[in-house]
Amino acid sequence: MNFLWKKIVIQSIFYRKSKKDSSIKKHSPEEVSIASKKLQTAIRIFVRNFILMALGVMSASIGLKSFLLPNKFLDGGATGIALLVSEISSLPFPLLLVIINIPFVIIGYKMMGSRFAMKTAIAICGLALVTATIHFPPITNDKLLVSVFGGFFLGAGIGLTVRGGGVLDGTEVLAIALSKKFGTTIGDIIIFINILVFSSAAYFFSIETALYSVITYLAASKTLDFVIDGIEEYTGITIISSFSNDIRSMIINELGRGVTIYKGQGGYGNHGETKEIDVIYTVITRLEISKINAEIEKIDPSAFVVMSSIKDTKGGMIKKRPLQH
Repeated sequence: MNFLWKKIVIQSIFYRKSKKDSSIKKHSPEEVSIASKKLQTAIRIFVRNFILMALGVMSASIGLKSFLLPNKFLDGGATGIALLVSEISSLPFPLLLVIINIPFVIIGYKMMGSRFAMKTAIAICGLALVTATIHFPPITNDKLLVSVFGGFFLGAGIGLTVRGGGVLDGTEVLAIALSKKFGTTIGDIIIFINILVFSSAAYFFSIETALYSVITYLAASKTLDFVIDGIEEYTGITIISSFSNDIRSMIINELGRGVTIYKGQGGYGNHGETKEIDVIYTVITRLEISKINAEIEKIDPSAFVVMSSIKDTKGGMIKKRPLQH
């Protein structure tokens, strides 16, 4: 191992341990190798998250400066509130963006820890700084194009920032906190906040502006979901069949996916007869659903198959997303 890199590894990984126990001066090659891999992984994750957040800030800035701000269109959430107050009061949008999101960052710190709050603060301040200092020329005045593509770039920016470990809009943090307190869903609270924002837009500007702003919000939401979940959204599949061994072999050999076998007991018939069965569980992407259904049909047309959407996975023999986080 390179001497300089070895020294960096020892100083980074073993520094706290050495301070507690001054007698620890030497480390075995195995310890240094393991610590080196951990440090390399930490650096790779840090660089990846930084790039994702930087791309997210740039994308959101394009959506705001080239589409929404010149045409006085709004989005939902804290960004929409900042846009609305900026148009009403003539206060600078970047300043309002930071001020409005400060309470949400504090809530995020209390609920999710200092690392999340720090990333969120950096992302929001970065967005405010870019929109304040970098000039993005208006691209179009067509209202429909502005609402659709403004929402697209803004949603992509928020999604990339989420993949990097932070958020650009703090209302989701508030929604999580309120949902725990009042027992409602996160979606209900976000919808309630956005109703207030769009109703204010209709009052202060026009109903037409509010309606176009709703389109912007919908475009941003769909783009956000696409960036986070991707086209290859994970699907969990539970298969109950008398030919479980054949299906298990097919999933492993044909699809190259791992499986989990549960020992189950089936109940059927008028008298509740039972039978020992193997229950197969596997995780695939949405694009693989058609293939696995066709293969199961060939093996056992009467197999009982249950599918459920999965937000994310970690480890195992599954197909990795391009921007796995």
